[in-house]
Amino acid sequence: MTYLPQILFCTLLLLAGYSFYTRFRSITKVIRLGRDEHLNDQSGKRWKNVMMLALGQKKMFKYPLVAFFHLIIYVGFIIINVELLEIVLDGALGTHRLFLPFLGEWYAVLINAFEVLALGVLVVCIIFLTRRYVLAIWRFRHSDLNGWPSKDAAIILVAEIVLMGLFLFMNAADTLLQEWNYSPYTEHLTGNFFVSSWLHPLLQKCDPVTVVLIERVSWWLHIAGILLFLNYLSRSKHLHIILAFPNAYFARLTSVGKMSNMPDVQREVMYAFQPELATGESSPAPLKFGAADITDLSWKNLLDAYSCTECGRCSAACPATQTGKKLSPRRIMMATRDRCEEVGALLQEGKKFDEGKTLLHDYITEEELRACTTCNACVEECPVSISPLDIILQMRRYLIMEKSAAPQEWTMMFGNVENNFAPWKFSPEQRADWTKTI
Repeated sequence: MTYLPQILFCTLLLLAGYSFYTRFRSITKVIRLGRDEHLNDQSGKRWKNVMMLALGQKKMFKYPLVAFFHLIIYVGFIIINVELLEIVLDGALGTHRLFLPFLGEWYAVLINAFEVLALGVLVVCIIFLTRRYVLAIWRFRHSDLNGWPSKDAAIILVAEIVLMGLFLFMNAADTLLQEWNYSPYTEHLTGNFFVSSWLHPLLQKCDPVTVVLIERVSWWLHIAGILLFLNYLSRSKHLHIILAFPNAYFARLTSVGKMSNMPDVQREVMYAFQPELATGESSPAPLKFGAADITDLSWKNLLDAYSCTECGRCSAACPATQTGKKLSPRRIMMATRDRCEEVGALLQEGKKFDEGKTLLHDYITEEELRACTTCNACVEECPVSISPLDIILQMRRYLIMEKSAAPQEWTMMFGNVENNFAPWKFSPEQRADWTKTI
């Protein structure tokens, strides 16, 4: 039975790894349902985006204080989990503080740095919980987040607090047992760590057996919590921790304000204005104009949806949202992801997802799409370079060109452009007549 802890640990590790793999495979399968879009050019610029936007969080620093807090959580959580490698090896091999003999005095330096970061993460998570649920900042209490999204944010923040607390208690119990010369902890002398030593007074009231229990329970809960967190993360908005990197790499490098036209439509308009350019050769008509469901969107749109942080900066900057319109760019992305999740669940069950529901109408309404001013504020504000506007434009294109569904004012303008080559109801010959009255 000596190897029972290692067997239990390896079983837990394999189950968690397999669960995460199957979930990620499901997400990848859904993203691949999107239309093809070539975003592999200019690799130098793309890697720069990864470093500046995903790793360096450049756009977050429009708001320096919040960006600094977020950076503490991000860097702290990532770096602290470097120690996860030691924990995994300790669990699999049945060792304790495996890296200590190799790193010598540097081991204590690293753990001290990890503890300072852990304390920083813990404090900032409490600050973020306060901002979200006590100060109730507008973008965190908007109706977009009613129900599960609001609980999701709380679960993640509380989980990080618990994980950091377990890390500190584990170290505190370990170093206290070293002080007490309690075997086998005397075999791995690290000395006290800066932050966790503050917890010694709480543990000194306990007997050594209880402190050993606290150390072991903290160790197991810490690693089990991280594995559980990893699997929960793939089902929450915090998937952006992983997907922000590929999303930054595959970001569109064209100007943010540039809209993507359909070449076939653009060519027809050009021929209408300049008939002499027409070649006389007819090209096959596109199978569909615009997007009604996720399969009509590009794979990048679907990656955007899964990468959304639900931070609400897009909606806070949106003039339509701010003036009480139904549109919220954040909800556009959340609705797209919800539809992706529904389709993914149907695919996993081996069912066809053409069940009479579509992204348009069942998840996103025409009223929301009409309210967009195409000002690009949402795209400019997004810290991970997501474009709700691209989805909105593609769905509006579907409504106009496939369903001829447009407000009366738009229909009049379209008719004038088609017949008079201008939005006004004057023929080209009469367009300058007003000058004769001067």
